[in-house]
Amino acid sequence: MPELPEVETVVRGLEQALIGDRFTKITLRRKDLRFPFAPDFAARLTDKKIVHLGRRAKYLQMTLEDGTVMIGHLGMSGSFRIDTGPAPEPDKHDHIIFETGRGTTVRYHDPRRFGFMLLTTEAELATHPRLVGIGPEPLGNQFNGPLLAANLKGRKSPIKVAILDQKVVAGVGNIYACEALFRSGISPRRSAHTIAGKRAERLAAAIQDVLSAAIRSGGSTLRDYSQANGELGYFQHHFQVYDKEGTPCPTPDCPETIQRIVQAGRSTFFCPKCQR
Repeated sequence: MPELPEVETVVRGLEQALIGDRFTKITLRRKDLRFPFAPDFAARLTDKKIVHLGRRAKYLQMTLEDGTVMIGHLGMSGSFRIDTGPAPEPDKHDHIIFETGRGTTVRYHDPRRFGFMLLTTEAELATHPRLVGIGPEPLGNQFNGPLLAANLKGRKSPIKVAILDQKVVAGVGNIYACEALFRSGISPRRSAHTIAGKRAERLAAAIQDVLSAAIRSGGSTLRDYSQANGELGYFQHHFQVYDKEGTPCPTPDCPETIQRIVQAGRSTFFCPKCQR
């Protein structure tokens, strides 16, 4: 599933292509994705200028000049393709075609159809059911060790499971949780409520570092993910522990190999010596 860096990369690509333009035609090639499209989905977006593209956690947000906001989620395999010349014939998994006044065509491609696009307004955005209760943005200025420690206080679950909870911190998924815990030297088995003080500072900094590095690399290419321009992300070449079971720990002079355990149904990769 695309995580925060992948969604941020997609948002930045769409922003370059769409800001200030208007949708002139929207074609829905099916009635639903994970959820049905609003009956007036195309009508509410057509002939409206796109004034803002942003992200909250793993959700992209597109704001139009009349205050309409489209909330999008890529699900397991969703992606956008941008064409500035003649658009190619739609693929069978191209479910929405957006056309603009400047001649740009954006195709939403989703083989598994777990993604969705919902409509709301700026006034209702803060109370939208998909966004209520989401924790702090890890790349925001307010995110730091004390805030992370406060959100973990009293939690008895393993720290790896806790930081996947979107109420604790927004948008951190399985890959980057493994990488951040390794960088901070914290065992994924450690009880979340023990992450305070210097440990919390190390983990907060590691979360920010690994997400920022992944965004610079355009995200990670896993299964179906690619950027809005169709190129693949490259951060998977910089994984230190994720999907590295049985390989030597990358820490110099560490004699251990990377181990894999399952936590809350997700694979966790870590070094038993370097992470305490």
